Amino acid sequence: MDLSCFKAYDLRGRVPDQLNPTLAERIGRAYVEVTGAKRVIVGYDIRLSSRDIADALCSGLMAAGADVFDIGLCGTELVYFATSHYKMDGGIMVTASHNPRDHNGMKMVGPDSRPISSDNGLNDIRDRVLEPFGDAPEQGRYEPLEVVTAYIDHLLGYITTGSLKPKTIVVNAGNGGAGLMIDELEQHLPFDFIKVHHKADGHFPNGVPNPILEENRAATADAVLEYGAAMGIAWDGDYDRCFFFDENGRFIEGYYIVGLLADQFLRKTGGGKVIHDPRLTWNTIDLVNAAGGKAIESKTGHAFIKQRMRDEDAVYGGEMSAHHYFRDFAYCDSGMIPWLLVAERLCQSGQTLSSLIDARIEAYPASGEINRTIDDPPKVIAAIEAKYSPGAKSVSHVDGASIEFDDWRFNLRMSNTEPVVRLNVESRGDISLMKEKTAELLAEMERLNK
Repeated sequence: MDLSCFKAYDLRGRVPDQLNPTLAERIGRAYVEVTGAKRVIVGYDIRLSSRDIADALCSGLMAAGADVFDIGLCGTELVYFATSHYKMDGGIMVTASHNPRDHNGMKMVGPDSRPISSDNGLNDIRDRVLEPFGDAPEQGRYEPLEVVTAYIDHLLGYITTGSLKPKTIVVNAGNGGAGLMIDELEQHLPFDFIKVHHKADGHFPNGVPNPILEENRAATADAVLEYGAAMGIAWDGDYDRCFFFDENGRFIEGYYIVGLLADQFLRKTGGGKVIHDPRLTWNTIDLVNAAGGKAIESKTGHAFIKQRMRDEDAVYGGEMSAHHYFRDFAYCDSGMIPWLLVAERLCQSGQTLSSLIDARIEAYPASGEINRTIDDPPKVIAAIEAKYSPGAKSVSHVDGASIEFDDWRFNLRMSNTEPVVRLNVESRGDISLMKEKTAELLAEMERLNK
């Protein structure tokens, strides 16, 4: 049996050769036997194979003696919400997020929506899949569970709805699941939504929803300009990530959204801790300090961020990859809470999104994440560090190598999920220096890779 769909944080693979209902049924049984879960939430995304895989998963869970609570077609964050809100023993989301159309996968959590990854049970589930299963003392039961009403109430609790004003907002679900939630939220908000690629459709007639790819951004940007919208928002397929466009149709790098949300959240809480990844940091640290908070660096990746947030009781955590985490959302990531907070900020401040972002880009210009395929990543990273660390103000290994000077810094790290090396460079108010150092580092990486 091919178990290559088991990755570091989740399951992902082609259907049906790497993931199929037969394997899903065994995964359900193994999940219960490894975790001991008795009450499990199951949800699934809009992919054509998701319902069949979810049904088989439910069968396996029940065969192992667990009660299944099926929340149906949803986004990943609804599984997180339902698992914690209803105090379940665990939850499984059937989704391949932004991966190709013929792929599918699963994201698993335990009690309180704590992530299950390769270092705390996922490998045990993988290994258990291969072993014979006995009969459970008693078959588990199946129950559909409606969670959208409670979820919408929770989302609206993050904002002061009375402070919202009519605005035109472009929303691009990419034919994923986000459109279903926008339709639910619409009746509670004064916004006029311009809906692009709105209908959930697992055929993905407009391409796989992945707004981080430049070729997938034009539809949102063009609609913002055509309708004179205050901003645009686009999501990936299971809408645990959201991406922003300002009123000029400009795509906003996720790094600057982290700083904006940290500032917005700390204004509400009157202080607190904020977790951020080490790739780009100065803008976030500056805004958190100014808002009376404390910025804390964590290794990149949702399992690391979530655990650090719990350890620190942080109010918010953000990654430049557009994952945003909230203490009151079981420390989990949401693609709906961020845009609600940004919309509230626009209404309360009377400012445009570009005016909120431009000053931050000017203060801390950044390269954005640049990926390169490298034959021997550890060797190249070590050589870069050896060259640049002499004379550096600081060198950190929270995740890869972060090397900081007075007026510029960079982070170079291996991807957790892909065979690439990722480079991020930023400076203090000097875009020419940032571009110069970015080109210099890329040339050095190419030289070392020969």
